[in-house]
Amino acid sequence: MLKPKVLFLCSGNSCRTQMAEGFLREMAGEHFEALSAGAEITSALDPEAVTAMREVGIDISEYRPKKVDPLLRERMSYLVTLCDREAERTCPIFPGAIWRLTWPIEDPSRARTREEHRVLVRRARDEIRERVTEFVAANT
Repeated sequence: MLKPKVLFLCSGNSCRTQMAEGFLREMAGEHFEALSAGAEITSALDPEAVTAMREVGIDISEYRPKKVDPLLRERMSYLVTLCDREAERTCPIFPGAIWRLTWPIEDPSRARTREEHRVLVRRARDEIRERVTEFVAANT
């Protein structure tokens, strides 16, 4: 059976989308194919995102940032953008999706201090977990 593809998309694919992919794989990997990508990828995952996910029992340390370009020709069942469109100018657009959701989650990379970054990553993680839980409940 083909699983519906869910693409989590944002600007960099180093933190928010990676956490969303991790949560969906953990909560409902048997029902959905979870993917993530970014418009302009960074070279590595945000180490604080890896730590924050470990705190809730999910290991994303082997995930890698991916650019959205190779996925543009694929058909996605769901596209979930995690950009705060008010604050981010590089949130990508993806043409091949059936259902589109926008989760405007603050970008932790905009933090001014290391402590603020740590707090924002955990706030994003908790909000993403809540939204993925709701998504799974509504679509399985």
